[in-house]
Amino acid sequence: MSSHPKKNKLSSTLRRFTRAAAIGALFGAAAAHADIKVGIDLSSTGPAAAIGITSKNAMLMWPKTIAGRPAQYIVLDDGSDPGAAVRNIRKLINEDHVDVVVGPNITPAALAALDPVAESQTPMITLIGSASVVEPQEGKKIWAFKMAQTDSAMADVMTRYMSNHNVKTVGFIGFADSYGDSWLNEFTKFAALRHIQVIATERFNRTDASVTGQILKLMAAKPDAVLIAGAGTPTVLPQRTLVERGYKGAIYQTHGIATPEFIKLGGKDVEGTLFPTQPVVVARTLPADHPAKKAALAFVDAYEKQYGPNTVTQFAGDAAGVYPRLQDAVARALKTAQPGTPEFRAALRTELEHAHELVVPNGVVNTSAKDHVGLDQRASVMGVIKGGKFTYLSQ
Repeated sequence: MSSHPKKNKLSSTLRRFTRAAAIGALFGAAAAHADIKVGIDLSSTGPAAAIGITSKNAMLMWPKTIAGRPAQYIVLDDGSDPGAAVRNIRKLINEDHVDVVVGPNITPAALAALDPVAESQTPMITLIGSASVVEPQEGKKIWAFKMAQTDSAMADVMTRYMSNHNVKTVGFIGFADSYGDSWLNEFTKFAALRHIQVIATERFNRTDASVTGQILKLMAAKPDAVLIAGAGTPTVLPQRTLVERGYKGAIYQTHGIATPEFIKLGGKDVEGTLFPTQPVVVARTLPADHPAKKAALAFVDAYEKQYGPNTVTQFAGDAAGVYPRLQDAVARALKTAQPGTPEFRAALRTELEHAHELVVPNGVVNTSAKDHVGLDQRASVMGVIKGGKFTYLSQ
């Protein structure tokens, strides 16, 4: 019997085509149902650990799906080191191929992270207070978003309270880094608007063992109040030094203090501290008509059921708010592209700009191409430490 080379060759080609089509269909189906990968960088150790740990605790409560898709959460610790944060984020982007980065939670690290996220065109939702990572909305910063209320909004509510309580002069001591820089700039601006003078300025490092020299200089200026601009437990040191040296004026701190560790370490020395904050920290004492009270209380109840009474922090609230932000944006981005692709990352960035009246535990979010925070005055309140607890003071 004679063979038919052309027929055999055609059959072989058809088989290869069929196998290729089947493999392509398999990969296409996998892409259509790809997990959403969320890369998370936090300071779970080091000087900012009190912030990072509670953020991580809140994230461990996130659902296992986002907008109906399975979600992978990859969490790395940067040790409160900006260099380590950048290495973590490059790993998450280049090796884990994440769709979005969450964190860092300290300002120097977030600023340093702008390079890798912009280079890879991966959206980043940070947990820092300073607006410097998102303002102005141009260049690398178009890939960055922020959960926490800005230092500007917090300085606004703080100086308004100071003005209403006859504070005319303020001594300032802040971190000798971008957090302190941001707060000095914003506070000075709003203080001037309300005719409050900053009459002495000092700085300190997060790891300092003594700030006696700086505090003596502040006290020599005899300010009506002192503002300590720092975050986490390192801010106890200047306040304790003020108390030990006999300072009798009002002591203000920033929203960066709102952790149980601050109260535990500070003890009686931090009683009466005045500070701006977000709704979660004072959820149980918020006015009944506050628009975020229901969401704030629901989160606080769930968090404290998991981790114990009086354990919630503003940072945990910010971290909790990332999930509804992602849920909201991912649902729309999926209409454009699939996870694991540049197109999806671009679509997600765009949709993160389109939150509208989205209630999260720490406020109500309305973002735009020019505003990558989206929080208004509904996310800023004044609090006081009373009886060893963070308590609502005023809007």
